[in-house]
Amino acid sequence: MRFEIITIFPGFFAGFFEHGIVRRAQAEGLVNVSVHDLRAFTHDRHRTVDDRPFGGGEGMVLKPEPLAEAMESLGLEVRGRREQNHKRVLRSAQDDTLEHRATRVILLSAQGTPFTQAVARDLVKMQRIVLICGRYEGVDERINELYCDMELSIGDYVLSGGELAAAIVVDTVMRLVPGVLGNEASGEFESFGVTDAEIDSDEEGVPRSQHGSGGLLDYPHYTRPAEFAGLRAPDVLLNGDHQQIRRWRREQQLRKTLRNRPDLLEKAILSEQDRRFIEEIREEEN
Repeated sequence: MRFEIITIFPGFFAGFFEHGIVRRAQAEGLVNVSVHDLRAFTHDRHRTVDDRPFGGGEGMVLKPEPLAEAMESLGLEVRGRREQNHKRVLRSAQDDTLEHRATRVILLSAQGTPFTQAVARDLVKMQRIVLICGRYEGVDERINELYCDMELSIGDYVLSGGELAAAIVVDTVMRLVPGVLGNEASGEFESFGVTDAEIDSDEEGVPRSQHGSGGLLDYPHYTRPAEFAGLRAPDVLLNGDHQQIRRWRREQQLRKTLRNRPDLLEKAILSEQDRRFIEEIREEEN
């Protein structure tokens, strides 16, 4: 099983990979972990990987171009073409065992779905896992749309970057690879020791929310260029109307929370306008 980690701080993982079962698993050839420096895919003398967000606001956003080049260096096409190619291989091979032996590209983000043991058990079926470590205010949303199969969050709190989250995902999934643990029953015992429902019910802290309403997820971020790979940043972020921008962000915040963490809406303070918009989203999906 292969893990690929894309980060602006590759040295972060040096100590982590030199100890414990991660080191043993790699030494025994059961797992391969590679770390890729995002700055290696820049082309200016300052090795710039970030830019200011469209629409204003604090912080910086990771640019799409270096991340797209990093994906290409790993032989990864955009998600749609990747899925088509995988289905073609399955049809030609006529082998059900290949169904899960694919690549999963994951964006580590405070706005992602919760990372649980059930998710780890699904990921261990993959042949390769690519982990994108977010930084600053996040990653240009177009990378998420084009390349990522899923967003993952390790909890309802905000880290300085996705490196710690990547280390947790690698460690959790790797322990489920046959042969990694000295006693296979150890992994089974841990898996059944605490149910996913009990894990999900632990909601200490809240995810980032720049609107001050509490408990909701962040909205998508975009930065230069305005158009990338045929996708354009929303016009509302480019028109300079701050009231429209705030409303758009609120609506996107509600939309993403409803999609990724609907449970958070139960305790959130919502206006009547918020509730109407949520009902509109539900009607769209039905």
